[in-house]
Amino acid sequence: MQVLALIPARGGSKGVPRKNIKLFCGKPLLAWTIEEVKKSKHAPRVVVSTDDAEIADIARQWGAEVPFMRPAEIAGDTTPDLPVFEHALAWLKEHEAYEPDLVLHLRPNSPLRTAADIDRGIELMLANPQADSARAVTKAPIHPLKTYTLQEDHTLAPFVPEEVFGIKEPFNLPWQQLPRAYTTGGYLSVIRPATIMAKHSICGGVMFGFEVDASNVVDIDTPMQFAFGEVIMEERLRSGK
Repeated sequence: MQVLALIPARGGSKGVPRKNIKLFCGKPLLAWTIEEVKKSKHAPRVVVSTDDAEIADIARQWGAEVPFMRPAEIAGDTTPDLPVFEHALAWLKEHEAYEPDLVLHLRPNSPLRTAADIDRGIELMLANPQADSARAVTKAPIHPLKTYTLQEDHTLAPFVPEEVFGIKEPFNLPWQQLPRAYTTGGYLSVIRPATIMAKHSICGGVMFGFEVDASNVVDIDTPMQFAFGEVIMEERLRSGK
């Protein structure tokens, strides 16, 4: 079985400039993801998709491949994931005749991700051939049934209409009485290549999920999140976990 770990790491991060190679607990942020995925028992091929020569050099220094440079037209602030993954899979097929069985989507701004969770995601997909993708999830910090839209006349309306779940005034109920809600936090996705290339989707119509420890899910996009992530990582390193 061929597993491709694709790490998208463009050069133009705005919230934390040069975030992907900024030192995080003594290593470039990107390095934590490369090192962790290489611990997987499924031996993924680790490829970084970047438009930036310095990021490419550092990725190679930490053991990843950078067989191509990402075109500028799919390296902008608002570029979605799909064209980045389509480009990578198309390039590898055309230039190397390489077609993986599964693709891991690993964002470098989630440095607390564990190899054990990566393996859980791969194995969930292997056990469920009907799944287009699988995503790691954690309990949503704010329940969507307790959210609103604010109208121009200042009236509030439930963001999720009552008829969706048939629960009257869910925003006034204890969360324990509501259906459990989950979020992904961009921690980990495992995707079949056909989902990307044939269905032109990064998730497909049949998504599976598995819950992970919320303390591992730190999505770093701001200086405050960067500092908070370092505190958690330093504690993990001290405890030897």
